[in-house]
Amino acid sequence: MTRYFTEDHEWIEVDGDTATVGITDYAQGQLGDIVFVEVPAGGTALSKGGEAAVVESVKAASDVYSPVSGTVTEGNPALEDDPALVNTAPEGDGWFFKLTITDAGELDGLMDEAAYKAFCDTL
Repeated sequence: MTRYFTEDHEWIEVDGDTATVGITDYAQGQLGDIVFVEVPAGGTALSKGGEAAVVESVKAASDVYSPVSGTVTEGNPALEDDPALVNTAPEGDGWFFKLTITDAGELDGLMDEAAYKAFCDTL
């Protein structure tokens, strides 16, 4: 599996033509305590860069964007009951949704872990 990152602080872990998407540890740290998460339903068609989910914290509400185009296969049901999973395991159990990638070429514009870390160091 390969993990990529966006400048909007989403991560995407790719395994063949399927992927899991969430927000980074940096993003959850900036948001603070997460109190609500709305994830896309299965079957939802997403476009690269389009709104995919909503996350609300004690500080603000933010949109989560899809790193690539695809069709959602599953939203993380655990976040409905426990949105704080995003704070405790943002790059693990706190994932937002899984999707089937429609254009693997869209992964080319994303950052690897080293590039993302360097990007965060400039913020």
